[in-house]
Amino acid sequence: MRLIVAVTGASGAVLAARLLEHLAGHETHLIVSDAARTVLRHELGREDLPATALYGEDEWGSPLASSSFLADGMVIVPCSMKTLAMVAHGLSSNLIGRAADNVLRTGRRLVLVPRETPLSLAAIENMRLAKMAGAIVLPPNMAFYFRPQTLDDMVDFVVGKILDALNLPHSLYRRWEGPAPSEDEP
Repeated sequence: MRLIVAVTGASGAVLAARLLEHLAGHETHLIVSDAARTVLRHELGREDLPATALYGEDEWGSPLASSSFLADGMVIVPCSMKTLAMVAHGLSSNLIGRAADNVLRTGRRLVLVPRETPLSLAAIENMRLAKMAGAIVLPPNMAFYFRPQTLDDMVDFVVGKILDALNLPHSLYRRWEGPAPSEDEP
């Protein structure tokens, strides 16, 4: 699978790092915004992420700037509210917005992982507009039915949901199969 992954300047760099680890073996084209580089250094202690090719947000000469670049899908993780607004309004202010617009215009899968809380009315409205344009809006909300024990369990749950949205098989979290038998039941 040929995928575009964009990392923007919101907290949650670990989600991008874990997703890219699980996309090993796929052709991944990574765009890192200037603000994301600061967040990567702060949250991970490094800027390097595994990918087939790496681009800056201002690399307009990149093949990703053209709709002739045929990607199977794109994920923006974490997706800042600025980038969400850019996608919702079809703005191509940088390579991330341009690539997202190309993905939506060509009917391919775009997954947005907005990482902000609480949400403003403008952010909620931008999520509605992005959804109407064809994006999958996948906030990194946690689930507890599988009884996570570590932060890695929680990160894997969100990354598993992103892989689900891309139709990629994985075993990162236990799927809901109904309530567990109670220890009190005979």
